[in-house]
Amino acid sequence: MKIINKSSLAVSLCMSLILTTACAQSDQSAAVKKMIGSKLGADAKVESVTKTPYADLYEVQVGGDIIYTDAKANYLFVGNVIDLKTKQNLTKTKVDALNKMKISDMPLDLAIKQVKGNGKREIAIFEDPNCGYCKKLRTELQKLDNVTIYTFMYDILSEDSAVKSKNVWCSGDPSTAWDDLMVNGKKAPDAPATCMTNPHQKILELGAKLHITGTPTIFFKDGSRIPGYVDLPAIEKKLASIQ
Repeated sequence: MKIINKSSLAVSLCMSLILTTACAQSDQSAAVKKMIGSKLGADAKVESVTKTPYADLYEVQVGGDIIYTDAKANYLFVGNVIDLKTKQNLTKTKVDALNKMKISDMPLDLAIKQVKGNGKREIAIFEDPNCGYCKKLRTELQKLDNVTIYTFMYDILSEDSAVKSKNVWCSGDPSTAWDDLMVNGKKAPDAPATCMTNPHQKILELGAKLHITGTPTIFFKDGSRIPGYVDLPAIEKKLASIQ
């Protein structure tokens, strides 16, 4: 007579139930993704849809943003979901995780490298040569010490942004040429015809991958970012928090 192990049977039934539930949720998420995608249109690239554990909502990832919808994709919810028990901003936590990129994982050969002091601290910045707030930030960075700054020239604001960036890249000293352009108001020398190593297109592709929609955007060693201009005390505080 075969003896059935009740404990093993219970585990098997439990695993079967978990897998069945997971498959059902996956199928429903796929259905919601199809429905919400058709309603948002081709311009909104829906990358993923996940059932949340709260309010019967589905989390919809569109680029680097998170929005929400219901099971039938009849309603769209835009904004932050806050857990009132923990006071945690669940939307911000997810968005931050989606948009993380450690500096060590970036293609640093595409960036202008500037080392100040011992260079132990690191930041990476996406800047456009025609960006006023980038110039203001660059002025603040003149006061920052013991840091390595990687500058990605992200040409998205004007038609001549790429021309200015190429002139800087092809100069004999890109780091000095960039500071001269952004801080001192000087013009970078014209790029020689022999300069064919402009990283413009690769940086645009990197920025799109990282969902960078404005300049400046600052990345830190732990992968976190700050979009927009911040002053020196805010940068120092952030750097201190990730030491």
